[in-house]
Amino acid sequence: MRPSNWHLNRATQTLITGGVIAYPTEAVWGLGCDPWNAAAVDRMLKLKQRPMYKGLILIASQWGQFQPLLDALTAQQIEQLNLTWPGPTTWLIPDPQCWVPPWIKGQHASVALRVSAHPIVTALCDRFNGPIVSTSANLAGHQPIRSRLHIARTFGDQLDYVVNGELGQSKQPSQVKDLVSGQVIRPA
Repeated sequence: MRPSNWHLNRATQTLITGGVIAYPTEAVWGLGCDPWNAAAVDRMLKLKQRPMYKGLILIASQWGQFQPLLDALTAQQIEQLNLTWPGPTTWLIPDPQCWVPPWIKGQHASVALRVSAHPIVTALCDRFNGPIVSTSANLAGHQPIRSRLHIARTFGDQLDYVVNGELGQSKQPSQVKDLVSGQVIRPA
């Protein structure tokens, strides 16, 4: 079930005005907000009970939404991304120009990025005209949430909007890999 344009536009407007939303992703429900809005990110982290130093993932619908970060990559690194995007692989990518705010990167010099193939995620990023924060919609240390009902039970009316829709077919959250070292940080 894909949400109507009205619902997608309402979710996007919520992001633009500094709100925190929940939405289905490839495998689990996610929490999201505008990555350049420090207050929105802080509120989302408090809802999730997650410390800022751990960092967050940014998701996009297309490569161009990450362009400043991709300019410094080698042809081989671009090929690595090309093999997995769009899809459920999150890459840790260097941010030598500090394009991404510190409240997204946490204690890390790199930033976690994913180009999603999930239709709701891509529609949100297209309407928002850029990447959004994506973190699993669960309290820190708890299992990822896989149902809208569980979202309501966990967060009640603390979220500004919940996007209706179905999870993708992935059974596990995205794999996380370091683009420079090739190391798998979180297995699929």
